Amino acid sequence: MGSIKKLHLFRLNMGEDLLAGLQLAVREAGIQQGAILQAVGSLTSYHVHVVGEKRRPVPNLFFRGQGGYDLLAMQGYVIDGRVHAHITISDTERAVGGHLEPGCEVYTFVLITVAELEGVALTDLDKVRWPEG
Repeated sequence: MGSIKKLHLFRLNMGEDLLAGLQLAVREAGIQQGAILQAVGSLTSYHVHVVGEKRRPVPNLFFRGQGGYDLLAMQGYVIDGRVHAHITISDTERAVGGHLEPGCEVYTFVLITVAELEGVALTDLDKVRWPEG
């Protein structure tokens, strides 16, 4: 089993793209394997996808929005240096979430906590594996 090597706290500022900013921070910190533990902040736009109906190949449904949103949560992994994250956001009417895509613009700021892992390889962790039959 692996262990936590180091905890990282990243701050993204107004106007930055959430995914691109996190990917850059991970690259600059040299994180290859990690767990995205949490994030808080605000966004002026979002772009996510969710899994569509149950069939093969898996269809992804993409949706986006503009306005003011609180970033309530982010979780996911850094797999071989690549960010795979999901977010939950809300406005005054509803909460939505999904797989993080480019196009989520930071409003005031976003703080993200990432645990850098050692002794574990997450390669292919997010690869779809269909049951036999």
